Amino acid sequence: MAEKQEEPSNTQNGEPDNAEEGEEKKKLKREDLPPFEIVTGERLPAIFFKFQFRNVEYSSGRNKTFLCYVVETQGKESVTSRGYLEDEHAAAHAEMAFFNTILPKCESSLRYNITWYVSSSPCVTCADRITETLKKNKNLRLTIMVGRLFMWEEPEMQAALKKMKSAGCKLRIMKPQDFEYVWQNFVEQEEGEEAKAFVPWEDIQENFQYYEEKLAEILH
Repeated sequence: MAEKQEEPSNTQNGEPDNAEEGEEKKKLKREDLPPFEIVTGERLPAIFFKFQFRNVEYSSGRNKTFLCYVVETQGKESVTSRGYLEDEHAAAHAEMAFFNTILPKCESSLRYNITWYVSSSPCVTCADRITETLKKNKNLRLTIMVGRLFMWEEPEMQAALKKMKSAGCKLRIMKPQDFEYVWQNFVEQEEGEEAKAFVPWEDIQENFQYYEEKLAEILH
């Protein structure tokens, strides 16, 4: 997705300007942090949702991806799990995080219906990984609901989205009702307060129609 912000140098932080020492400290710092934020059964902060999921046409400042997921296991005893991923701490995008941490828990002998609610559609690399994963795992059904389209004007991006569709991925633009669903099921409320109703932003329907038209043109 969008580029990640670089960490400030040691010199800027007032630390010794020693290349080897600086690199070692950076390495230790990265190891102290999780490679990506994985929250299962908890909710993302409302301020993140209101900013990151807003379906604006120009996504200035939105430099990371939030992915809320629902995994439904099909069988005699259906099981549903949910959570969210964000790609704040490492170069791995949220989509890759799902495949590297959540997907391995799925058994090849079972069938799964997976739904993602993502702040933005995947980049080319992630789109290709989605295509490859669906081709290799015929027991998976993936629906991706996105708030915005990422770099949709680029021919390479359009081709990647078409490949996803051909592999069986259902790509949809989030409607106002979908944003409300995410608000109710994935967004935390203030402690001690009653759940607040979802309040749509002014241009939510207009922007949904804009992106829906663009996606239809790409996938026709």
